[in-house]
Amino acid sequence: MIRSILVILLLVLYGIFSIVALPILALVGKINKTARDKATFTIVIATFKMILFLSGIKIIVKGKEKIPTDCAVLYVGNHRSYFDIVSLYTIIAPLAGFVAKVEMKKVPLLNIWMKYMNCLFLDRNDIRQGLKVILEGIEAMKSGISMCIFPEGTRNKAENEAELLPFKEGSLKLAEKSGSPIVPVALHNTINCFEKTFPRIRKTTISIEFGEPIYMDKLEKEERKFLGAKVRDIIIEMLKNTN
Repeated sequence: MIRSILVILLLVLYGIFSIVALPILALVGKINKTARDKATFTIVIATFKMILFLSGIKIIVKGKEKIPTDCAVLYVGNHRSYFDIVSLYTIIAPLAGFVAKVEMKKVPLLNIWMKYMNCLFLDRNDIRQGLKVILEGIEAMKSGISMCIFPEGTRNKAENEAELLPFKEGSLKLAEKSGSPIVPVALHNTINCFEKTFPRIRKTTISIEFGEPIYMDKLEKEERKFLGAKVRDIIIEMLKNTN
């Protein structure tokens, strides 16, 4: 229970810090948006690393060398835990944004941090808003900002982590329309950090594995049509082969 208490204290302190830091970052952004974004990432990633340290969570990373470094990519992963985002953000390249559910936009302070970190808020029940968000993401990726999505749409609570929910095909339009490669991401054992022991945080070893990048221009027409299913199958295979 001590780990949970320490993380809660850290988050409270971070909330207090945010009241001071966010107005300063807003002023910096009016002068230099790039400087604001870099400062935001430095602060947030340092905080995420502290959360992982206090939680006793060790990350084993596999296949990071497969990630293209000359362009923005679309990270596509399975989703089991709140710790998916915390852990993945400490590994992937800087200035990468997440596609989050629109409800997150209503959380005070957090929504501003997310905005500064290039996150997009997607309402899956509003087709028009969803299309607008996808277009924003495409423009961001064309400008060199990688994006990360969890196409299952919600946290998967299945006992077998390889039993993924169906992937929502529309979310992969980010890669198709921006011409960016897709990098499959298999997150293993993250549900055991917190969700299975709620409200306690448990010392856990998790693994994050990156698959071979998928380039849209190398796919057959039929593969593009069922791209979500293809990426889902790749992630399932990686999860099954996790040691």
